[in-house]
Amino acid sequence: MDKRRLIHIIEWVIAIAACAWLVWKLATYEDYAALGECLRSMGWAQWLAIGLCTALMPVNMALEAWRWMTLMGEGMNELTDERLTFSEAQRQVYYSKLAGLITPWRLGEYPARGLLLTNERMNELGSERIWPKVLSMGAVGSATMTGAILIAGLLAIAVQPSIVAYVGGSYMYTVGGAMVLLTGVFFLMPKIFRQWADLHYGLLFYSLFQSFIRLVCWCVQLMLVLYALGALGDLGVLGGLGLTPVYYLFVTITPNVPVVEAGVRGAWAIVVFGTMNAALAGVLLWAINTLLPCAIGLFLRKKQQ
Repeated sequence: MDKRRLIHIIEWVIAIAACAWLVWKLATYEDYAALGECLRSMGWAQWLAIGLCTALMPVNMALEAWRWMTLMGEGMNELTDERLTFSEAQRQVYYSKLAGLITPWRLGEYPARGLLLTNERMNELGSERIWPKVLSMGAVGSATMTGAILIAGLLAIAVQPSIVAYVGGSYMYTVGGAMVLLTGVFFLMPKIFRQWADLHYGLLFYSLFQSFIRLVCWCVQLMLVLYALGALGDLGVLGGLGLTPVYYLFVTITPNVPVVEAGVRGAWAIVVFGTMNAALAGVLLWAINTLLPCAIGLFLRKKQQ
């Protein structure tokens, strides 16, 4: 079978599987009544906060496209002088959301970007030369994003140690161990991926910096939704904002599969912020940052074809 045709088939399998999962998830969600009651009681300021959060979704995706364009620009410099453009990176990032929906820890996102990249540049570079660079730079992107979340979350816990009481000290030892492991992997990465991509410490630290900026966008989005749904309780805006990195830390280190991801996010929101409405905030933000990009990804891919 022709490689280009095989890639198209895989793309359609990903899209159909992701859409089927979304339909099932939306059909089996049990808290529509609570969410509807919450939305009906909101005033104009709360609706403005939801609007601002939604408006930040494309900013969030643009920041990820910036990270991906930077990583692949360095990763492919041995193959071509033509760097990945921002529009190409955005198209790949939006489409990859579909693959992230149906794979644990969203591990399918980077291979899905590789599908589009090899499809678009197959004649020029050859897919067998691109794939090692896509997967190695995908691992770097995943590690630096996880690293930013771990660092920010542990710093937030350090200044608000009372949060440890929610989860127990032993859990934090696990987090600390993960941090040490990630640090070791971080410094070994240039040696691990040297044979597949042009990876150096400057690129690693720059990707980590980009990851922190994207995390700030996530935290602001979560803060806006929490405020809109009245989920802050007695924390106040500053207190809630200080806990948002802790929320992302716990979500990141909790093993989950796509079927339970929304539930995991809602459960940790209750633990971290201490209100039942926080669960709705976690689910609503998941919808804004996942469902909308998936719909846009399908539209962009169809328009391109």
